[in-house]
Amino acid sequence: LLYGSGLRATELVSLPRNAITSDKPFLILKGKGGRERLVPISDRARAAVAEWAAMVPRASLWLFPSGKKHLSRVRLYQLLKALAADAGIPPERISPHVLRHAFATHLLEGGADLRAVQMLLGHADIATTQIYTHVDSRRLIRLVNARHPLAAPRRVDAKANPA
Repeated sequence: LLYGSGLRATELVSLPRNAITSDKPFLILKGKGGRERLVPISDRARAAVAEWAAMVPRASLWLFPSGKKHLSRVRLYQLLKALAADAGIPPERISPHVLRHAFATHLLEGGADLRAVQMLLGHADIATTQIYTHVDSRRLIRLVNARHPLAAPRRVDAKANPA
């Protein structure tokens, strides 16, 4: 759900139990600064959440309960590190924010509009979203160097007339 939606860790752990339903492909949440935003949720993520929610006690107010409150951000971080280790991924390479960053980067690499990604992440300022374009910039530089006729010296065909 973190990778598939770009949610912040705090937004994820504080989701109400009924925030994600099978009949709506999105959720509306209040993010940082109290701003509301629409967060699309894929069919796969909704199916996974439905499986999870079936195991959450009916009396729980939270989708990710822990005692009388919801899971803490710190505990989410710990669980994610443990899952990474179990999957053979170096735990130091994974965090909730890394998954949020991957969400944004992969959308941009796939051709998403920067303003759309800004809205999905809940950034008030486009400059905050522009940090995710660095990976795309590297890809564009490779593209220009590989495909532009003036980027690299061209081989001269031995049979061609150089004049």
